[in-house]
Order: sequence, then C-alpha cells, then structure tokens
Amino acid sequence: MSPILRLMLTGVVALSLVAAVAPVPRAAAQGAYGRGPTQQPPETFSPEELVSSGHKFFGNVSRGLALTIQEAVRRWGQPNGYVLGQEASGAFFGGLRYGEGMFYTRNAGDRRVFWQGPSLGFDVGGDGARTMMLIYNLPNVNSLFQRFAGIDGSAYLVAGFGMTALTNNNIVVVPIRTGVGARLGVNLGYLKFTQSATWNPF
Repeated sequence: MSPILRLMLTGVVALSLVAAVAPVPRAAAQGAYGRGPTQQPPETFSPEELVSSGHKFFGNVSRGLALTIQEAVRRWGQPNGYVLGQEASGAFFGGLRYGEGMFYTRNAGDRRVFWQGPSLGFDVGGDGARTMMLIYNLPNVNSLFQRFAGIDGSAYLVAGFGMTALTNNNIVVVPIRTGVGARLGVNLGYLKFTQSATWNPF
C-alpha cells in the first residue's frame, strides 16, 4: 500500500465520525468534464481481457474474479474502461473511502486517478483493499471525474467478491472488491473521482 493510502487509513476512521452526521449530496449533474473535447468513446474490453488483467492484480483468486466479472458483464455488458487500484475505508455507521489507481482505456490512454466519498452502513472499523472498477457507457475519459451515487439494491456477493454499482448520467461504475462481503453496507453512498489526491470526500 502506498504512503498516501497508509496515511489515509490511519485517519479515515476518525474522519468517519464527521461523515456520520454530514448530509450526502445528490450526484452532481454531468458538467464541463462530461462535455470535454469531441472524441470517440473508448472501445470496450472483453471478459477475457478483464479476467487476465485482474488475475495479475489480485493474485490467486481466479475463480471468484472470473465469476464476478461474468456477472457484471451479464448485467451491464462490456465496459469501455476500468480502474485497478488500492483504497482505504473506515466506518462508524457513517464512513469514508479514499483510493488511488490507474484508469485504463483501449484507445484514449491510461492515467492515474483518485477517488473519495462518504458512505452509510452499520459496521465499525477500517480496512484497506485492492479494487477493480468496471466503467460503462463512458463518452470520453474526462467524464469519469464527477460523483457517482449508489444504485438501490446494487450490492452483490459473488464467490467471495463484493460488487456494487454506482451511476451518473447513464455512466455506470462497478467496483469489485475481494473479501468485503460483510462490509457491502458501507458502499451505499457515492464516489467522487478526481485527477489529484484530496482529503475532501464531498
């Protein structure tokens, strides 16, 4: 885990007390980021490509990852982008989540991204995890940099992997995390993607 995430994990449970009483804003409308320069939407990735990339990132978790990706593709189709990264999260009924990773597209390049966000749940504690996020219906790469809110009833547990769905303006983000089945409740909030690290989850 990077030094940034170690520092985040150290302070995230304390910061969660603030999130527990703070209102959760509605997902922001797609603004200037979504109206970026005209360009072709990134091409999609096949399930085989996603599983291969995920194997290298997660390690020896082949069956669970493959089943989870297959379920995501069944529900939402083939993504035209994905993120591989690490995150730290903590909860005291209200929670916070911070992460960083690489955002991959087929024809629009790769770039480092960061994400933050408040959440609601019923557990207490903190953890760090590797995360794969599948991105659907992305019109251009800059459209990722906005808030994505949870879809009601979108928490799933498949073969040891937790999978949720977040959306804004028809773009769907599906975070896949290993070993977090008991903490799916804290994912019922939103994530905000940024191009640089920030402590502000809102």
